[in-house]
Amino acid sequence: SAAGVGVRTQDEALAGHLTRTLARHAARRIDWQLVARSGLTSAQALALLQQARPGPAEIAVVVLGVNDVVEQVPSHRAVAHRAALADRLLGHHGVHHVVFAPLPPMHHFPLLPQPLRWVAGHDARRHDDAMARWAATRGDVWHVPIVLELSPASMAADGFHPGEPVYRACGEALARFPAVEGVGVVRH
Repeated sequence: SAAGVGVRTQDEALAGHLTRTLARHAARRIDWQLVARSGLTSAQALALLQQARPGPAEIAVVVLGVNDVVEQVPSHRAVAHRAALADRLLGHHGVHHVVFAPLPPMHHFPLLPQPLRWVAGHDARRHDDAMARWAATRGDVWHVPIVLELSPASMAADGFHPGEPVYRACGEALARFPAVEGVGVVRH
């Protein structure tokens, strides 16, 4: 979803909503770079990051996980790949803080048939819980809880990818997360 699948432009996607909300709250211009490709697992995203070599940043916002669920990657392996991705961002790309968006509530994806919706939702919650537990052990990585109510109207026409309302809710929630809104926030 970081690539903006489901909407026409990045302005309607996560990046557009995130950067506008950050700029409004920070009262300053936000420079940003998007490194994304639709359909990647966490391991594939790590490989993409190694090729893309993004520049330094105060914060990297990472949106991953649905494809790990779809590809049935075990949660411990997906978290290990995300940990390697965070370490690479922090150690090799000049990023100061890494913020992970949660996995969406796949058990509410309106056009996924049952029992697939239930199974995918269960796996997504398991992956997200593992990610949250891992992030809680770090002082430079955060997992942002976001509560989403999904309906056919909030999703893209395919019923699987986010629509503009979901991107808006996620972008605004990520921008308002204390570690993003006030870079350098210390967790206790």
